[in-house]
Amino acid sequence: MPEKHPATVTDKRPGYGQLLRTRGAWTFLLPGFAARQPFAMLTISTVLLLQHTTGSYGTAGAVSATTGVSMALCAPLTGKLADRFGQRAVLVPGVLLHAASVLALTLLALAGAPLWTLFVAAVPTGASTPQIGPMVRARWGVKLHGSPLMTTAAAFESVTDEFTFVLGPLFATALCTGVHPAAGLITEASLTLIGGLLFAAQRGTQPQPSRSAGAGHARVEHDDAHARVEHVSALRVPGVRVLIAAFLGIGAVFGGMQVSMAAFTQSIGEPGLNGVLYGTFAAGNMLSGVAVGAVAWKITPQRRLLFAYTALALTASCLWAAPSAPVLGATGLLVGTCIAPTLITGFTLVEGLVPATSRTEAFTWLTGSIALGQATAILVAGQLQDRLWDGAGFLVPMGGTVLALLVVAALRSRLVPPPVGRTVARGLNHRVTLTVD
Repeated sequence: MPEKHPATVTDKRPGYGQLLRTRGAWTFLLPGFAARQPFAMLTISTVLLLQHTTGSYGTAGAVSATTGVSMALCAPLTGKLADRFGQRAVLVPGVLLHAASVLALTLLALAGAPLWTLFVAAVPTGASTPQIGPMVRARWGVKLHGSPLMTTAAAFESVTDEFTFVLGPLFATALCTGVHPAAGLITEASLTLIGGLLFAAQRGTQPQPSRSAGAGHARVEHDDAHARVEHVSALRVPGVRVLIAAFLGIGAVFGGMQVSMAAFTQSIGEPGLNGVLYGTFAAGNMLSGVAVGAVAWKITPQRRLLFAYTALALTASCLWAAPSAPVLGATGLLVGTCIAPTLITGFTLVEGLVPATSRTEAFTWLTGSIALGQATAILVAGQLQDRLWDGAGFLVPMGGTVLALLVVAALRSRLVPPPVGRTVARGLNHRVTLTVD
């Protein structure tokens, strides 16, 4: 049985103070915070550097989108390898490759290299982006297995992510505009390298690789002759596929609002308001995330996800009709307030749905889904803005969340974990797959 730490399971009402007193938590939280900052700096730093060297926002956006799609496609593989061989074994070569790829992209841009070389360099840059957030969440799962503090930890990570996505772009913009256009990418690579290596050095808190017998849930196959532990891909869990659809919709909100708010403020002659409006949206997300983590919930996470996603779809559907900046800001605040409960509940569900041996992979599928949804929404919203009317890009958050809500509502039964010790699959030769502790 997993070890239960008294500091994490004794109090009836979980809280942030109790969470942060978890033994060994700060050893991975501090380097993890430094290493995850670059995640939010990469896109904007790439855009600002390439707009400076090519003079085209279209080119800069296309190369930046390439990094986002590459990251989304490769993140689950990174998580799967981390579950199988250990986070350190994947993270060390990953951060080295990422730093080298970012440096290559920077040098090619500054040298005025052909456009195709920028796209070539963008692929490994995005693909090697370290998945620090999912790895931190997996470490919380090890520390807090079976504890009511898991919801608090999920909320804490959501708030940390939001803080990262507020601070990262501001830091990158200041570096690119106040120091040098390449300063953002160079800083991103440096933080990734230093923070990633420090995080990888914390071996004591990383989940045990699934290639050896470990604690937590594992898939065990029994037949007449033997029993053996087998790694199970997170994508084979039906509930994970439902959450992927839900998180694609959340990515559509992020991407659609980024483009549409910028276009809206440009159309009214107040481009400086874009930062204020998007900051208001992010603030709603952070504040509601803090509140969700402080509540001792009585209803199941499955119902919470359905309620939160319904509220998100309703508020996102009102964005396109906002007639003025103040109304858009207020609506964006409401949308942000609904996102955090959805994200937190989705990440919380992973602990019950996915074996411990596949948890990092599951988290990377979800974060990768957000990135893919965001990259797709940016492209679609931009096309709608150019081809239709001002504000048409806000149809993307509405469409993305409504479609995802239909999936969640129709398949919500798949979000219920199978009972421990019950048969969950059968095959030939009377082989039975069980979920055991």
